[in-house]
Amino acid sequence: MSFLSRIMVLKSRAHFSAGSRGCSFSGGASFEGTRKRKSNQAKNRVGLLIAGFTVFYCVIGGRLVQYGVAQPLTTSSILPADRLMASRPDLVDRNGEVLATDIRTVSLFAEPHKIVDADEVIEKLSTVLHDLDVKSTYSKLKSSSRFQWLRRQLTPKQQSQILALGIPGIGFRPEKRRFYPGGATAAHVVGYVNIDNRGVAGMERYVDSQGLADLTAVGMTSNQPLEPVKLSIDLRVQAIVREVVVEAIAKYRAIGAGAVVIDVHTGEILGMASAPDFDPNNPAVGGEEGWFNRMSNGTFEMGSTFKSFTIAMGLDSGKVNLQSTFDARFPIRIGGFTIKDFHGKGRVLSVPEIFQYSSNIGTAKIADTVGIDGHKEFLTRLGLLSKMKTELPEVAQPSQPRTWKKINSITISFGHGVSTTPLQTAVAGAALVNGGKLIEPTFLPRTREEADKVATQVLKPSTSKDMRFLFEWNGANGSGRNARVTGFNVGGKTGTADKVVNGRYAHDKNFNAFLAAFPMDNPQYVVLSFADEPKTDKGNGAALSATSAAPMVKEIISRAAPILGVKPKFGNDGSALLVSY
Repeated sequence: MSFLSRIMVLKSRAHFSAGSRGCSFSGGASFEGTRKRKSNQAKNRVGLLIAGFTVFYCVIGGRLVQYGVAQPLTTSSILPADRLMASRPDLVDRNGEVLATDIRTVSLFAEPHKIVDADEVIEKLSTVLHDLDVKSTYSKLKSSSRFQWLRRQLTPKQQSQILALGIPGIGFRPEKRRFYPGGATAAHVVGYVNIDNRGVAGMERYVDSQGLADLTAVGMTSNQPLEPVKLSIDLRVQAIVREVVVEAIAKYRAIGAGAVVIDVHTGEILGMASAPDFDPNNPAVGGEEGWFNRMSNGTFEMGSTFKSFTIAMGLDSGKVNLQSTFDARFPIRIGGFTIKDFHGKGRVLSVPEIFQYSSNIGTAKIADTVGIDGHKEFLTRLGLLSKMKTELPEVAQPSQPRTWKKINSITISFGHGVSTTPLQTAVAGAALVNGGKLIEPTFLPRTREEADKVATQVLKPSTSKDMRFLFEWNGANGSGRNARVTGFNVGGKTGTADKVVNGRYAHDKNFNAFLAAFPMDNPQYVVLSFADEPKTDKGNGAALSATSAAPMVKEIISRAAPILGVKPKFGNDGSALLVSY
């Protein structure tokens, strides 16, 4: 190789080696910068992704907090499913017979935004629901809401028929419906509920007032069965009382009637009925007239039944005894009024005779013996001038004169001038025969021991003993004869009161009542009956208590006494009466 060639080879090697070293240095820096740049870009992208997710979840969390603290919007009448299916406790009588219970049912609703042709929906539904309100239903189906009730509490047959129609945009919601197996038998005692299964009247309303309504309002109820609520009434006795009361309206052509049976030692109501009444399964049919409970929510002048309390007052005061006599020969004239006897004897009468002949004059003189203040205090003590306390919500306030004058005391002595409820009259009557204890009435079971704790001694035991004698005497010899039931020793006092019409007493409109107890040798039960404006064949109100209210008591006792466990006694000494044929 020539020198020149060798020089060129050496130069080329030298150039390559230097370039190689130079490239080695600058190329390494370039590679290192690229890696750093790409790493920073990756970190930035991850940071942006994390920030994006953070913002997204913060927005969701904020909305959840907003929904949590915001007031709920009422967009429809629908309730949560658990509240729609919430159970009410069964109501049962003292023997466990069901008076009210829940049954499962369904209700029909529509989702208007899914309805294509409202007219077609109405046309199809009308084939099953014949009483469908077309105008109202059309308005619901064309509304802008997303939910509308169409019909509550359908029968299974109606549900299956509507399902077969295949209508889009409608559906069914499970609910519970209150069912009353006895129908109207205990209507005014049991009461009824509204469409949302909330108590409206009677013991149904009482159950709600004890906390069920509050629990329901805060959503703490469930669809699990609750412990039954046992009432004091005996369904067998209740059925008898109601049947007698309803028959009395037809028999005496009265505008109303009622009766009650009370245990005199416990205050338990064994049966109570007022007519006209209603069917709790369909309360709207009865109307306001049927809803009115005349026994506890109606006030009436009780007439001569009040003479029982006036005579008891005289005996309890110590100023009168069974041997006392009063001059009933002449009418009493006071304040422009004349007080006279309906069937006056025109002679001096003993206390038993005043009670037997129902003397207004004699009773007025007994009240005058005690005095106005003593008279008012005694009736207050017996609970006849104050609102009665019991579980039943429908209880009326008695009325009395604002200022008691002598004329007021006289008329009140024989049952005019003070209006009370028939139920509280019966309760006060129980105190006359049970040893003098006033016991608040109850529609829940109560033992004698429990009753003694709430009882108030309002009469001397000796007064109660004398009143038992007078009740038995009148039952055997006086106006109570039509209530006598062989073997059960029934005693009592009738009361025929003229009703006030337009501020004046109408002699052709009577309120007839009979206050009775049995058996009088050891009273166990008080029975009170009444007939409001009974009519005779002559078409007026001349029918007396002895021929209307007293026979009602006889019918009730003759049928209910054996059920209540009262054993009949025959013969003078109470032993069985043997008859030879």
